[in-house]
Amino acid sequence: MPQKISPSLRSDIDSFIVMDVVARAAQLSGQGEDIISMAVGQPGATAPASAREAARRQIDNGSIGYTSAPGIEGLRTRIANHYREKYQVDINPQRIFATTGSSAGFLLAFLSMFDAGARIAIPSPGYPAYRNIIKALSMVPVEIETNPQSRWTLNAELLEHAHQQQKLDGILFANPNNPNGTMLEREAFAALLNCAQNLGIRFISDEIYHGLTYTMKEACAMEFVEDVVIINSFSKYYCMTGWRIGWMIVPEALIRTIDRLQQNLFICAPEISQVAAQAAFDDVEEMQAVRQTYVENRQLFLQRLPELGISEIQPIDGAFYAYGNITPLSDNAMDLANEILDHCGVAVTPGLDFDLKRGKSWMRFSFAGSHQRMTEGFDRLDHWLKCR
Repeated sequence: MPQKISPSLRSDIDSFIVMDVVARAAQLSGQGEDIISMAVGQPGATAPASAREAARRQIDNGSIGYTSAPGIEGLRTRIANHYREKYQVDINPQRIFATTGSSAGFLLAFLSMFDAGARIAIPSPGYPAYRNIIKALSMVPVEIETNPQSRWTLNAELLEHAHQQQKLDGILFANPNNPNGTMLEREAFAALLNCAQNLGIRFISDEIYHGLTYTMKEACAMEFVEDVVIINSFSKYYCMTGWRIGWMIVPEALIRTIDRLQQNLFICAPEISQVAAQAAFDDVEEMQAVRQTYVENRQLFLQRLPELGISEIQPIDGAFYAYGNITPLSDNAMDLANEILDHCGVAVTPGLDFDLKRGKSWMRFSFAGSHQRMTEGFDRLDHWLKCR
């Protein structure tokens, strides 16, 4: 009798609810429904013109193949220049790896820095893929609850307290954070990095939303400490989600380790995406114009969410999300999200993705779409709630 194949224990991770919402919204759209997305963290704008033109030239040349595992030299050098220009940090391009989105960067970071059973601190609320990738790699996600007193962000005090309860091996921290866009100010971010270093906790800095900040200027982790892994992507600021291209910066001691892992797991990031990404740096004005749309959308959300009854909104310092408490409207964010999609044609994300304990009372709204569509979405929500 042949044995049936069953899933591995490490594959027993939660689904990414936002992608389930996106799939259902796509199904409704395919049936002719006009769906406005406030769900997924995907810019409504296209990739920069220079990136698209570089990709077209590469296709016309007819040669698209493997690159070296770290990536093409021109892209890595241009990323190093970016850090020199923006953060006044000098980085050896040999420490830079092009990755298949930031997701590959997380896998490479975890595998190169930790063994099975390692305990990795992440904030709650936080990006659910952190938790699920850590679990799939047979490591332990340690979710540290943030609160109004910590301004809904992870800080040095919370990290040290968690480490005292049970030893931590690492921390993955995004500044700005997803789902709320909250940030640590420069001095507090430096304190968190130094706290981790003093406690022997290895630090991974997710800087994917750099370039998209509103209340304060973002800081790079390497401005304060050298022995840190930085992960970034062209998905958010550069509007290149589907190109699946990101980068990571690693300590000298991990260069060969990451190289071997990349060779075997991914070979390399897609060459055409690397070429396009290198050119994307030339379109700062275009990207700043997109950012201005987010500035206007942020103001729209801060004004209109309270009008709907969602008054408790965590600080939106950066990214393109508003994370609000929906208990005045419902005691179940998943049910409310389904109602909104069915009755308003607006896709939103319940907080269960981002906070396993408190998420049923919260909802994430993405303002990455056009100002006109975001305004229309609120008009629909307002009309439905008044008639509900």
